Order: sequence, then C-alpha cells, then structure tokens
Amino acid sequence: MEGKFSYYSFMTPDQASQTAEYMAFFRAMESVRSPRSRLFSDPFARHFLRTSLRRAVTFSKVPLLGVLVGWYADKRLPGARTSAIARTRLIDDVVQQALEADMPQIVILGAGFDCRAYRIVETGLAAAFEVDHPLTLASKLAKLRKIIPVIPENIRFVEIDFDRQNLRERLAENGFDAALPALFVWEGVTNYLTAEAVDAVLRFVGGCAAGSRVVFTYVHSGALDGSVEFDGAAELLRDVSQIGEPWTFGLLPEHVPDYLRRKGLELDRDAGAREYRAQYFGLAARQMRGYDFYHVVIAHVPRG
Repeated sequence: MEGKFSYYSFMTPDQASQTAEYMAFFRAMESVRSPRSRLFSDPFARHFLRTSLRRAVTFSKVPLLGVLVGWYADKRLPGARTSAIARTRLIDDVVQQALEADMPQIVILGAGFDCRAYRIVETGLAAAFEVDHPLTLASKLAKLRKIIPVIPENIRFVEIDFDRQNLRERLAENGFDAALPALFVWEGVTNYLTAEAVDAVLRFVGGCAAGSRVVFTYVHSGALDGSVEFDGAAELLRDVSQIGEPWTFGLLPEHVPDYLRRKGLELDRDAGAREYRAQYFGLAARQMRGYDFYHVVIAHVPRG
C-alpha cells in the first residue's frame, strides 16, 4: 500500500520516539546559544522534551555549562549532535530558498517534533501540510496550543494511518493541489522503514507537478550491513535496536541518482554529514567525528 509507515507505531503521546526527542534536544541546545554564533533558532524544540532534558537546555545557557553538556552529548552519541545541528540548518535553508522562490506548498512528512511550519513558513505565504499519525499530531497540537494561541490558518494537519490510508488521497482531502509544485521535507524517517515504504513515498513525490522538490535523509547501507566501517555506527545501531527503534533501510550513495531517476526525480545534491558539517561549521568540522553515514538528499521533479 502506498506510503505504509511502520515507524509511526512508536510515535504516540505515551511513548514518543527517544531518538526524535534527542534530536529536539540538540536543536534546543543550539537555540539557546548566542544569536551571533548559533546556526538557527528553534524556540519550540524544548517543549517536546522531558524535564531532565529541559533542565539540561537551561544549563546550556551558561557558556561553560553549555560546553560541558555538549561534550557529554558528543561522548554519549558521537557525531549525532553536530550532524543534527548542521542537518537542521541545511534543511532550513532548502525550505527558505523554496519560499523565496514562491513555492506554493510545503509538505512535512512524519512531522513529529518538526516545527518548521511555525518558525520558517510565514502565515499566508504558502500552504503547509503536517502529515503524521493521528495520535502523534494530537500530542503535538496539545503542546503547540500552549505556546501558540492561534494556529496559523495556512497550516493543515493531515492525519493518516499509513497502514490503511493512501497518502495521495489524504493530502488531496486536506487541500493539497496536485497541479501546483510542492516542497516535501522528510527528515529522520527513511532509516526506520521498509524499502517498499520508501519507494512508495518517493514515487508519489516523483509523480507530483514539475518543479516539485524533496529533501530527505537516509543512512549509508554500508553502516547497516557492516560492509563499510563508520566511527560509532555499530554502537549506535545496537543502541537504537535496544530501545525498540531499529534502523532497517539504507542506500549506497553511488546508487542514489539512478534510484531517484526510476521514481521520476533528478538528484540535485547528496551530502554526507562530513560535507554538511564543513559547510556550516567551517574549519571546526575537521575535529568532528561520527555520523558520517547520515546523508541529506535534495532532488526535484524535472520539467518536460
């Protein structure tokens, strides 16, 4: 079935994804840094954290304590924090560029804790669709209503049970215009899915209006099968399996262009963590290790 996402079975109000929470934690930590040095500001991220992590974010406001919290996070999950920060900025830039080019629709697949629709997409500038499991969206809305008195009218919440419902149909029922181009944001999800599920979603995107774009993340399949050695990969894979969030899907970078072309998409960029950290951290990125298996892809639906 098109767009079947087993990932969402653990994205519920009672048991939110631990990995998604840690990514929100890293964004919250970056957001309390000095405006002159931080890569972005996500004032919503801290609201999705448990008490202990919110306290750590508060400590991070103190320069020395912030360094210590970052050091401990990097020691515990090598490369995860710096990769998440640079990746967030890269995807933010893609969204901002799309908006500046008057992209009429933004679709966030597996919206989860992603709040780009509130911190980047201006009211009335584009139609923004947050797509996720009903329980996940309900939990997110409950938090958002405590922060934002009135949810912007240009944001539509698309509730979907991916095991039973069709992504194309659910988007159309909520106002998605198939005749207009759209930017699809799909961050931190594909590595939890089956190959069939990833294929279905990308085929749907590839069948959208010419000029549509997608930015999504994937894991180098060599890290999953052990055929390529990456710093910290074996330990991370063990950890995510132990918390019930195993990684199941990956791609080989050299196969990505043809893989996308078969789905109606043309590759614009495929950047690994080493590359996008260097883009945003500059020379400091040379000292950053880990998560080199994590990639960000940008692609488009060609015209003609």
